[in-house]
Amino acid sequence: MVDIKKITAKNMTDKEFFFGHKACAGCGGSLAVRLAMKVFGEKTFAALPAGCMSAVGFIFPQMAFLNNAIISTFPGTGSMLSGMRAGLDALGFHDTHVVGFAGDGGTADIGLQALSGAIDRGDRIIYICYDNEAYMNTGVQKSGLTPYGTKTTTSPAGKNLSGAVTHKKNLFEIIAAHDIAYAATASVGYPQDYLNKLSKAARVNGTSYIHIYATCPTGWGTPTETSVSLAKEAVDCGLWYLAEYENSTFKINRKLTKPELLKEHLLKQGRFKHLTDEDIKVIESERDRKWERMLEKWG
Repeated sequence: MVDIKKITAKNMTDKEFFFGHKACAGCGGSLAVRLAMKVFGEKTFAALPAGCMSAVGFIFPQMAFLNNAIISTFPGTGSMLSGMRAGLDALGFHDTHVVGFAGDGGTADIGLQALSGAIDRGDRIIYICYDNEAYMNTGVQKSGLTPYGTKTTTSPAGKNLSGAVTHKKNLFEIIAAHDIAYAATASVGYPQDYLNKLSKAARVNGTSYIHIYATCPTGWGTPTETSVSLAKEAVDCGLWYLAEYENSTFKINRKLTKPELLKEHLLKQGRFKHLTDEDIKVIESERDRKWERMLEKWG
């Protein structure tokens, strides 16, 4: 049996626990779920609220999960995971994983209260937010994690607006502020980093949270074959970052390597095609401010 501490693309199981789903081609969220299930294995119980992964994974009779999985209420993923953990422990099934997969809206907005409560209790659950930066399943509406300047159906781009007028909610630090046992950010563009963090989360005796940047060709207006490369570029140009929080300490896993790539990266995406140089300067300034603060505080 593969040691969960050393899982790589070369030695991970060939068994699929999330397959036959109806996700769009190039879906970063489905990749995030598939890799997580390969790490956690068959003794895993999953809950998913309304969102892309529940919509594409529970279409009778082609259920995509090989293990036990259920659709939770939209705001209650965290509390449902807590109940599942309590039930499994009461039945003596301690050698199991309980994991939630929720989108950015179902985590940063609608599901934040239940997630906060689960962290506060220290329940032994794993919560994974697949962040495609909008409510994609219901028609690409803005969420609390939609970046500045993004064109969505509720933040249109035109003469009066340049898309979303707010920046992404700083959810990773909000979660860390609970002094959670383990929290991390990841990207489908850096899969080994994600596998490492999944392996850590699986061993934590408490609540774990992973926030993974998950590309969405449909909502972003990008070619399906660029999903992984775009997710990698977002990290390289500093619009997303790879970090961990454990033992009350933050750690940056990868430095900002290609800041000059920001404009080119944005304009590859249909949701940002309308941006002016002034808009891009706002985004660049916010990125630089955030990185300056992270490097000063986290090192």
